[in-house]
Amino acid sequence: MLRAAGIGIGDEVIVPAFGNIEVAEAVALTGATPVFADIDPATYCLDPVAVEAVVTPHTTAVVVVHRFGRPADVAALHELGQRHDLLVLEQAESETPYAEVAQRRERAAYLDRRLRGVRTPESSGGHTYQQYVVRVPGNGRPDRDAFARAVRARGVECRVPVKTPAHRVPGFRRDVCLPETERAADETLSLPVDASLTRREMNRIVSVCNALGGLLQPAF
Repeated sequence: MLRAAGIGIGDEVIVPAFGNIEVAEAVALTGATPVFADIDPATYCLDPVAVEAVVTPHTTAVVVVHRFGRPADVAALHELGQRHDLLVLEQAESETPYAEVAQRRERAAYLDRRLRGVRTPESSGGHTYQQYVVRVPGNGRPDRDAFARAVRARGVECRVPVKTPAHRVPGFRRDVCLPETERAADETLSLPVDASLTRREMNRIVSVCNALGGLLQPAF
């Protein structure tokens, strides 16, 4: 899409640093320069205010990535694109059958009501819960990683959704201030919310996380 739009050498394309590196790599392959903007801490998608702050005369496009099943603020980003004459491209997540989305939402609501000691996702009508991402309170990455190890040791699968933001990866390293991106990379953890989970498995997730979460001093 970038090449088809004529983007290339001398152009700047604004992308999120929170997520996989493929978007920045795609920009670089055209000869353009990826410019990283910060995220909204609730959606984990590009923050329109942060995007506007890094627009320069060389900016030609913004690549919006929807994250974890929650859509970005596309309306605000398209409005920004119109004001600055920028192309706004979207990278959508894989489509999930409606029945599965309904089951994921049901399980997410169950976790929302019962989890303690971790910060649950902010609810949104459009959230499809491709991943159920919580924040672990405490001292950032050390406490999050310790929490994850303890959860796995008790038989509950979990994963760190973004281990290293793109602006910290060799080849794309930038000296930029992205506080929400850094905080999200240090605190987030993805818990199971698959449609196949049984009530017993859901109860186990809750009991394990609540027992461990109580050991950490909440930072919120």
